[in-house]
Amino acid sequence: MPAAVSSLRQTAKARTKAVFGAEYTSSIDVDEEISHRERIAAKIRREYEYAKELPFFLAEKQGKRKPAPGTASSQPVSVQTKLIEDVDRSQRSRGFVGDSNDGRGRTESSGSSTALTVRMPTTRPPPAVGQAPTAAKPGTQLIRRDNYQQVKPEWHAPWKLRKVLSGHLGWVRALAFEPGNTWFASGGGDRIIKIWHFPSGELRISLTGHISTVRGLCVSPRHPYLFSCGEDRMIKCWDLEQNKVIRQYHGHLSGVYTMDLHPTLDILVTGGRDSTVRVWDMRTRQNVHVLTGHQGFISAVKCQEADPQVISGSLDKMVRLWDLAAGKSMAVLTHHKQQVRCLATHPKEFTFVSGAADNIKQWKLPEGAFMQNFEGHNTIVNTLAVNADDVLFSGGLFILLPFVS
Repeated sequence: MPAAVSSLRQTAKARTKAVFGAEYTSSIDVDEEISHRERIAAKIRREYEYAKELPFFLAEKQGKRKPAPGTASSQPVSVQTKLIEDVDRSQRSRGFVGDSNDGRGRTESSGSSTALTVRMPTTRPPPAVGQAPTAAKPGTQLIRRDNYQQVKPEWHAPWKLRKVLSGHLGWVRALAFEPGNTWFASGGGDRIIKIWHFPSGELRISLTGHISTVRGLCVSPRHPYLFSCGEDRMIKCWDLEQNKVIRQYHGHLSGVYTMDLHPTLDILVTGGRDSTVRVWDMRTRQNVHVLTGHQGFISAVKCQEADPQVISGSLDKMVRLWDLAAGKSMAVLTHHKQQVRCLATHPKEFTFVSGAADNIKQWKLPEGAFMQNFEGHNTIVNTLAVNADDVLFSGGLFILLPFVS
């Protein structure tokens, strides 16, 4: 009984070999050997099919031209092909490849495997009508480049601490300078906006009206207006000649974290906790556009004269470029792996930078092409600023480091 059970567990091939082993042992071993050789040959063809010869431009660069027709060798032999042929010969000497009875594993002339036959180099299509023929050039990814010479930055005077201004009773969340650098405004967690004289650092006036933290400030370069926004969902327009609120903009469903003014149009752009970017008519208080698409809090918005006229960064790790006329997104930049906290546009070049916890990235406008990374921070980048001397300043959560482009 145990012998019967063990025989049932054996495969049909094993039982047949046990019964008729004396007659068919030699033929079965031959079939297994042939099958093994064919599997090895198929594996070599599959793995080395696209690595048999050098690319056309590399073969041309190394001087391996196509010989004249009728010669013994009419095809260029690559380094990969020689290596594979050596492997083939070593395996054939061991009895693995090219010894099958049907002859499918070898060629008639040289005796090597057909899987290692060298193909002709890829020919380039003829030029179009009216187009001058161009010489074959290698791909840029395979060109040996010269040593990269880093541009030496221009020297700037080191920064020094001049004064410490105290007066706020909470965190300072927003700063805005007057275009003439005569005064600047600050706002923070104490819900007060303070106007400071820049050369002397004296406090000129305190503006009250917000009922929560002030998160954003903007000074109009063409009007005597100061704009402020805060976590109380309020956007206020202050008349600096009368020092009082003359307009309020209602529409955001939650706190407003950032704002910016268009340089040529009477338009105010705001963004906040409700994940929307809103465009306001400064005069009529009309909500012109509600730009939707972000999935997180809006942390920064920037305006410029040319398209894209509005740039926004969000905690959803995306930067969006907006078409102000159509009211829709022109491009979505998804290179950041962490939350985007700040943006800064260059005053002369058509570029901008975005900051996050992973690094600072520079982008080219208007298409939003990625240019380079600025690394060095090991924490969240909360603020960025660029001046006309090509100096980029970045402020982190714990450290402040200048970056010179």
